[in-house]
Amino acid sequence: MSLFDLTGQVAVVTGSSRGIGRAIAERLAEHGAHVVVSSRKQDACEAVVAGINAKHGAGRAIAVAASISSKDALQSLVDRTMQHFGRIDVLVCNAASNPYYGPQAGISDDQFRKILDNNVLSNHWLINMTVPQMIERQQGSIVIVSSIGGLRGSTTIGAYCISKAANLQLARNLAHEYGPHGVRVNCIAPGLIKTDFAKALWDNPETVKRATVGVPLRRIGEPDEIAGAAVYLASRASSFTTGQTLVCDGGATI
Repeated sequence: MSLFDLTGQVAVVTGSSRGIGRAIAERLAEHGAHVVVSSRKQDACEAVVAGINAKHGAGRAIAVAASISSKDALQSLVDRTMQHFGRIDVLVCNAASNPYYGPQAGISDDQFRKILDNNVLSNHWLINMTVPQMIERQQGSIVIVSSIGGLRGSTTIGAYCISKAANLQLARNLAHEYGPHGVRVNCIAPGLIKTDFAKALWDNPETVKRATVGVPLRRIGEPDEIAGAAVYLASRASSFTTGQTLVCDGGATI
């Protein structure tokens, strides 16, 4: 069997109706996993599910809308997944928000709280809701999609970077807590990826030029180029990998 075979596994991916999350959901399904597609809008989730099921067979994926800002909605996401599939083997915390661009001094308290709540606290909630049944089976993989922003400073997305740095530490802490129970926790740190979420950073050709001039691969990434990292961390190929941050940035941080 392939080290990357996910047959029989159940994966929940937040923020998976588009961008990086969608690419991850589609590739996990391609490698055999049953996938729960989740984002704020049910119709957007169902569109992704329709594509996965058409390609891999009816029932391979289901759609469960959930806002990461609502603890009740996240609990419903876990509960409905357990009711439908009976287990969660892989949790990918991908959804995030960034409502502010500019210097740290200009951010409002509400904007700062929203970033920390949606990008850190929601992951804490969802992991706590999911991990008990993983511990019971002594097996599971949790993947947090962070950012290279968590590894370096920024004058325009500072609060977002702070939240992403917190994700790296969340993974390290939880790797210690859950490792003895067979549950692994890791992060992916993408560089600049061509998604709607990051459009403000790549939509202008001059901005892209400045962002890539020092990058060894001389370009920005595509969502599907992050999905492989998620497949690796979800599968037994990474069975001895936990508490780590896998940087996928074209070499930007070297």
